[in-house]
Amino acid sequence: MRKRKLMHLAVTGALATIAAQNAFAGIGFKAGDWDLDFGGIVNGFYTYADCQQPSATTAVGGGLACVGDKSTSVRNGLLPGALVFSAKTRQNNLDVGVTIGLYPGINSNNNGPGGVNLAGGSPTALGTAGIDVRQTFFTFGDKSWGNFKIGRDIGIFASTAILSDMTLLGVGSSGGNVAPSNTSLGRIGIGYIYTDWLPQITYTSADLSGFQFQFGVFTPVVVLTDPSFGNQKQPQFQGGVSYSWKGDYAGKVWASAMTQKQEQIAPGTASYTGSAVDIGVKATFDIFEGVLYGYSGDGVGTTGLFILSNSAAGNKRKSDGGYGQLTAKFGDVKLGLSYGESRV
Repeated sequence: MRKRKLMHLAVTGALATIAAQNAFAGIGFKAGDWDLDFGGIVNGFYTYADCQQPSATTAVGGGLACVGDKSTSVRNGLLPGALVFSAKTRQNNLDVGVTIGLYPGINSNNNGPGGVNLAGGSPTALGTAGIDVRQTFFTFGDKSWGNFKIGRDIGIFASTAILSDMTLLGVGSSGGNVAPSNTSLGRIGIGYIYTDWLPQITYTSADLSGFQFQFGVFTPVVVLTDPSFGNQKQPQFQGGVSYSWKGDYAGKVWASAMTQKQEQIAPGTASYTGSAVDIGVKATFDIFEGVLYGYSGDGVGTTGLFILSNSAAGNKRKSDGGYGQLTAKFGDVKLGLSYGESRV
């Protein structure tokens, strides 16, 4: 069993909070029948890491524990920079929209496996940062029956977990600080599986007195840690349901799921179906907000979808985890305490 834990005490200052909240609000204007909006964020964090030396008790295979690392960096947090353009209009009794989101980092990139956000950085002379084109999609629908989305955007499964993570505005887990990539990992892999940004066709229902559901088909994800799997014939499926309420104790409860079949490239060899479910609740009262979240998977892996999802023999691994979080906001300053754990 591989186990990773992180006890995280975070203070998000006024400047970081204002930058993240206000920048994404954007600058809007009208052009003909279209409402246009430009938004974004720029951030940087001075980060120093001082970790335990490697030993039989500190090294965790597949884990995110910081080991043997004494280093300084100026790096992005869990969010890289962002420049997001969106446009919407009403045509032929349909609400139509388009979004393109560019997410640049400040650290030099080595163009390795995993792209600009996962591959280790390259802190050498003549380096250049990378840009993650996370979003490029269009939507159409109506508030009476919902909307469809086609393109690349955040997934459904585990998306609310990361969007509720208080380290989204900070750094959180900072593995690889000696050569940072364009993002840290926040609580990814230490409480939830990364939802990822995936090509998809999804449907989101209208708001039904607080209830809402989603489902969609996605490009299948190849097993990152086992090249014998690839060229999947069947799509990945994801779906979710949520209920939100307002009042003195406003909040949201949600659940989501995903499933995908994995087949090895050679005909007649091993195959398995990976699937996962999660559930969470978030509630606010006065200055306080609390989150409780958990997930369970079979053949899905850890940290990201289909990372360490199967053994060398091709057998799928079970995984589970979750996190709890409590924050309090005093004006523009937010204090938070968070604990999470992931197992595979």
